[in-house]
Parts: sequence; structure tokens; C-alpha cells
Amino acid sequence: MLALLFLWLLLAATTFAAPSPRQNCCQVPASALSLPSNQSQLTSPTSAPSFVALAVGVQNYTCTPSNTFTSVGAVAELFDISCLNGQQQFSNIQKCAYDIWSNSSDTTISELITTLHDTLGLNVLGEHYFISNPDGSLNPKFDFTSSGSTAGNPNAFVVAAKVGDIPAPTGSDDVDWLELKNVSGELATEVFRVFTVKGKPPTSCTPGSQPTSKYTAQYWFFGGSF
Repeated sequence: MLALLFLWLLLAATTFAAPSPRQNCCQVPASALSLPSNQSQLTSPTSAPSFVALAVGVQNYTCTPSNTFTSVGAVAELFDISCLNGQQQFSNIQKCAYDIWSNSSDTTISELITTLHDTLGLNVLGEHYFISNPDGSLNPKFDFTSSGSTAGNPNAFVVAAKVGDIPAPTGSDDVDWLELKNVSGELATEVFRVFTVKGKPPTSCTPGSQPTSKYTAQYWFFGGSF
């Protein structure tokens, strides 16, 4: 299966000129992020993003005694895609990555990281996960302290809170698009989750079960000290 995954990506890499592996992000204009115009929940940013990342990971759920799913966070690797801006695959890379991720049940995150780096020149920016608060609530954290140009900087993270939420324009099977504001950390003042692919819970809910659902998305980071 991994060999087929490599072949698929190699074909994609020959179709579109792949960037050289890099450690620093490329500049992306603010106009590159286009949000739906028929909504008021997500506010279009006016500045250029600091980082643009492809997320590959899972959404986590718990089935409650009332047979409904509750989100209990997510875990994802974040890849720098800023240097793909202006190329055809920039707008579709999350779909390609999802096809690889969902069709390769025996492919680990480590193998996927190597594949995306070797074939498309994508480097890991950091990790996305959730942290618990004293009251039991959860907040998303984006942690860039271990990878890339921000590695070793203890302030290269952002803990955020949701301030805007719309159903994904891409389809009912895709998790919502979000606008997040900084709670702590210096990585960004604002984060958008957009261009989501899948990630919704399964249709069948067994109380006590804790299913995961694979997803991909783009995360756009604005402001911050980096």
C-alpha cells in the first residue's frame, strides 16, 4: 500500500512543478484566502497570513448516553504549503492528501510525513491538538515549538477559542469552517480552518464509543510574533 501511495504522489509531482524542500515559509497575500460572501460568522482578514498549513489528522468523538456524538478535539500534523500558492495544487492539496490518508489504512503519520516531504517538498510546521481546561472544556492548540524555523522557541504556539463557525461550503460530510482567536501564545492572533475534507462522526452511535474520523484541512494563521 505504501508503494502505491508513493507512486500516486510521484505522478502528481510530475504533473505540477514541486517546490524544493525548504525551512522558511513563502509570502502569501491576504487576498489568497477567499471566504464565502453570504455569511457574517467568519470575518475576512485584511493582512497577509504568517503561515498557511495543510492539516492531516483525525477528529475525535465520544458517543453520549443519549446516542449523540460530542467532539472531543482533534490531532493533526501541519505541513507548510505557503510556497504552493499560485500553483494549481494549492487549492486542491487537501483533497489529494485526504485520498492518500483515507485509502491507506496501514500508513502511519510518520510514513505520510516522509512521503509528503520527499515528493512535494512539504515540511512539517508543527502539530495541532487540544488541551484540557480546569473546568473540563477543551481548547485547540497549534504547536510550532519542535519543527521548522520556530523549533526551540517556547512561545511558538497559540491556544485559541472559536469565535466564528459556518457549515463547510464544500459539502455536508466536511467539518465546519472556523475562525479562532488567540487565548495565549505568540504564534498568531487569529486562525482560520477552511477547505475542510471529511472529519464528521460516523452515522451509527454506540454509547460510550470513541470513534475517530480522518480529515484534512487548511489552517491560515494571522498576526503573531513570527
